[in-house]
Order: sequence, then C-alpha cells, then structure tokens
Amino acid sequence: MSSHDRRFSQAAAAMQGSAIRKMGALGVRVPDLISFAPGFPAPEVFAWEEFREAARTLLDGSDGTVLQYGPTRGYLPLVEAVTKIVAGRGMTASADEVIITSGSQQALDLTARAFINPGDAVLVELPTYTGAITAFHNAQGHLVGVEQGPDGIDLDDLDRVLSRELREGRRIAFLYLVPNFQNPTGLLIGLDKRARLREWAARNDILIVEDDPYGALYFDDAATEAETRPIKADDADGRVVYLSSFSKTLAPGFRVAWIVAAGAIIEKLEVIKQSTDLCTGALDQRIVHRMWANGVLAARLPGLRSFYQHKRRVMEQALRRELGDLISWSEPKGGFFLWATLPPGMDTDALLPRAIEKKVVYVAGSAFFVDGRTGRLARLAFSAATPDRIEEGIRRLALAVREEMGATGSTQAARPARA
Repeated sequence: MSSHDRRFSQAAAAMQGSAIRKMGALGVRVPDLISFAPGFPAPEVFAWEEFREAARTLLDGSDGTVLQYGPTRGYLPLVEAVTKIVAGRGMTASADEVIITSGSQQALDLTARAFINPGDAVLVELPTYTGAITAFHNAQGHLVGVEQGPDGIDLDDLDRVLSRELREGRRIAFLYLVPNFQNPTGLLIGLDKRARLREWAARNDILIVEDDPYGALYFDDAATEAETRPIKADDADGRVVYLSSFSKTLAPGFRVAWIVAAGAIIEKLEVIKQSTDLCTGALDQRIVHRMWANGVLAARLPGLRSFYQHKRRVMEQALRRELGDLISWSEPKGGFFLWATLPPGMDTDALLPRAIEKKVVYVAGSAFFVDGRTGRLARLAFSAATPDRIEEGIRRLALAVREEMGATGSTQAARPARA
C-alpha cells in the first residue's frame, strides 16, 4: 500500500499492468536469462543500414518540418501509404478512413475509449492478447470470454455468451479478435468462419475489432497469403475496426501502427487521440514512410517469413527432444508464438519460479484468460532468441518441468488441451 493510494481516481485504482511487461523486466535483473516471454522481433533482421540512410536523408536540415509537430491523424504521405498497404490485403480505404497511432497498444486504448462504457460487455477469445485485456479492463469494460476451437473462436459459444449477456442487460461494446496467428495460441481463423463472423456481427448489430499484427508473417510450409485475408476486407457496412502495425515487420522502436475504420469512427478516434498525445511521433512516421516508399518493407517480408519459420522449427525440435510426450502444442502457421500444454496436474504459474531459477522465462497461460482460469498452458515466444538460445532455453525449461514433476508427483504425459 502507498500513502498516495487514496488520491487515485476509482478508474486509476482499478487499472492493471501487463503480465508480459513484468516478465520482460526480469531480463534486466537476471543475468543470462533466456526469455520466451515478450514477442519481440529479432534485432538481427532489422534493416539497420536502410534505417541509417533514411535518418541521414531526413535529418540533413533541408526540411524544417521533419522535427516539427505533426497532425494528430498522422503524416499524410504515410496515411496514404497505409491505404495502399491495406489494398494489398484486399481492403479499399481512403485517407479519411485511416489514423496513425503510437503503436498498436495506443490503437487498442483509443478503441476502448471510443466504444466502452463502464460495465459494457467486451467479448474476447479464451485465451486472448494481454495488451487488449489491459486496455479494455482499464476502460472499465466487463470482459467476457468465448471459448476457442481448433480453428479459432467457437461460434456456438459466441451465440451462447451473447444471449447470456443480453439477458443480463449488458450493452455489447464489440467483439475483439486476432484472426491471423492469434496471440497467444498462433491459431488461424479459416475464411469460412470469417464470413460467418461478419454475418453474426451484422445479424446482431455488433462491431468487430480486428487486430492483425502478424498477418504478413505467415509460414510458407503451413499457410498462404490468401488464408490471411482480413475480415475487414469484406466488410460491406463499416462494422469492422481494423488494427495493424509496422512493429513486427520493420521495428517496434518507432511505435508506428494504424487503424482503418469508417470515416465517422476515425473522426471520433482523432478527437480522443488529441487528448492523449496530440501529435504522433512525426520523425518516426517519416522514417517508416521512407522505408515503405523505397520498397524496403516489401523486399524484406519473404525473408522474415523464412527466418521466423526456421525459429519455430528449432523450438519444436528442441521441445520434442527435451520433453517428448510431456508437452504438446498446435503447430503455429505464422507469427511469433507457440502455445504449449504441459503435463496434467502441472500449473505453469507455480512452475515459473523454478524456471526462473534455471534462467528461463515464459508467460503462464493464466495471463491470457479473462475468466480467472489457471492450469498447464504457457506461451513460448520463439521470435527474439537466436536458434542456439532457443535450444538452450528449452533445455533449461525441461529441467524445470522434470523437477516440478518430481516435486508434485505428476507423471502423466501431456494431452492436447482446448486452446
């Protein structure tokens, strides 16, 4: 307890932080820690020379506006570039339907502020992204979980949950989804289910917030670009709010993401954004725009897909070698994460201190559930660590698992669990 606790507003007092950020901070305090916690891109694939050249050109002093305040909506050439980027994903959007944000987390926060009244039901998958949980919780939404099947959100359970919430008199703010290589499960929602979700939203007059940071990072051995077609691409009535980012494909340090939505929604988001940062980072946006205009982004994507696909394979091979049938998972078809199921009777929250002793860390599955469940699930990010560190980290994790099994008397092999 702090002497300042009584000074906080009710909203501030109820706010919660990110479990992933807490795990990420461990790396500073624990030497030689191998972290499978945060979904960081690998720094060795950043386009360092291209970034240096873009910065040199922009900072030559010939254009005074480079370091000036910029418009809340974003640097106009970048806004226009986003319309072309999303056109490549099947969407038609004008500049009036785009706003640039300071990373996807700000996009989630703005969306929460725009649509959530205190106590409104926000429908999310079980499990779902922790950053979204934080944003929606801090906006005082009532987060309601919907079960997943092997191909993403369970539509039958979605109907059951919706009916229950309406019977209880709750307003539905929106349905939040990560259709492409979901964080944390890595699941890919099929095109038929995407169409059925649009029909569901139209039938029930509900917005869909579609978060798509990983869609460009599909693995050629498991998915195709066509399978990642956004729900927004076939949105005929402006019912889908689409979020995406340059963080995973260029670099997260620039904090440049975007929202595509109906013009009236973008206008309201711009007003809300004026009270949070007034102007997004203009230099960041100009550098990102130059990387797009010079073709760097498009040229890098095939290599990034191959790079992260290889890391996924390294982690899977290490898990099979070190843990055998004590662990199971659904092979991710893209993205940064592997969603692991450990032996029956094991609790990944309880295992975490033992793993940290072995100098390896992950995110326990409980962080991704809004219904309070705990259990034997864990998210392992394979994106940032080198292949050698992935193999060593899995070796350390296996030691922790076997010691925990000995301490708890758990000897059963893992079976696939519902994601």
